[in-house]
Amino acid sequence: MEYRRLGSTGMYVSEIAYGNWITHGSQIESDAAIKCVKTAINEGITTFDTADVYAGTKAETVLGRALKGVRRESYELLTKVYFPTGTGKNDRGLSRKHIIESCNASLKRLQTDHIDLYQMHRFDFETPLEETLNAFDDLIRAGKVHYIGFSEWNASQIKAGLKIQDARGYNRFVSSQPQYSALWRVIGSEIIPLSAKEGIGQIVWSPLAQGILSGKYQPGKKAPTGSRATDKARGAYMIKGWMRDDVLTAVQKLQPIAKDSGLTMSQLAIAWVLQNPHVSTAIIGASKPSQVRENAKASGVKLDPSIMKAIDAALGKIPETDAAKTQSPNPRP
Repeated sequence: MEYRRLGSTGMYVSEIAYGNWITHGSQIESDAAIKCVKTAINEGITTFDTADVYAGTKAETVLGRALKGVRRESYELLTKVYFPTGTGKNDRGLSRKHIIESCNASLKRLQTDHIDLYQMHRFDFETPLEETLNAFDDLIRAGKVHYIGFSEWNASQIKAGLKIQDARGYNRFVSSQPQYSALWRVIGSEIIPLSAKEGIGQIVWSPLAQGILSGKYQPGKKAPTGSRATDKARGAYMIKGWMRDDVLTAVQKLQPIAKDSGLTMSQLAIAWVLQNPHVSTAIIGASKPSQVRENAKASGVKLDPSIMKAIDAALGKIPETDAAKTQSPNPRP
């Protein structure tokens, strides 16, 4: 496993991060998640990403159990706040009330006294931005949070936040968590250049494009039983847009490229995002330890420029590049 600095900070993160977006919180799923965390640690992964909303808060509880007994200084704990965690009007968003209460609840579930990186899961159109940033700054000053970041903000929102932080002397953003893959490149034209200028690192999610880039889905054939595309609870709605024959046919053209590179399709996809020097870490999800081991091997892989060009040629005009696709729900959930 290789490691990179998170943006311009002095904190290092593993090139591969483990994300525990478990969906049901059942005992079977929880046990599998704990095994995956243990495997991740054995593979040198030190960065663990979760969120208060995952599995109705159970994901944080499971991650806390899995990391119990592991030396706290040996790993980086990342979580998020914004999406509803209850039925009340204040159980969501980025108000001071919800941020502080959610942070305290996350600390308890994760069985820790601090969060290494606390992230705004989306942009909140209903709360004054200064209120949000002041609350996050207070959490840093209280020692409950070390760094702060955001997920799926557009360039204008990032600039607005930085302007307030600089004017008020608040701690600045150090990370952005966008979706990024060989198929989803919307951060390329605006987010990455702005972030690079401001010292903000990219913590990218879904480098496999919800599993499409693993090559498991074949054009003209039904999705494999038990795959994400057939499971509504595991995000079938997110993968639906890629389940087109033109996309799947293009992805299959990556098979010989991966084989010639001595990589699996998944490893090739993860290695592709890691070729971008502005990416600090790529988040992988896994339901089995074997998937963690496979994906962890993408760390340190160097892809020749000719391979990068071959990937672009295979995918053609399929990849999405429209910067306007980066957006947060308005009104909030």
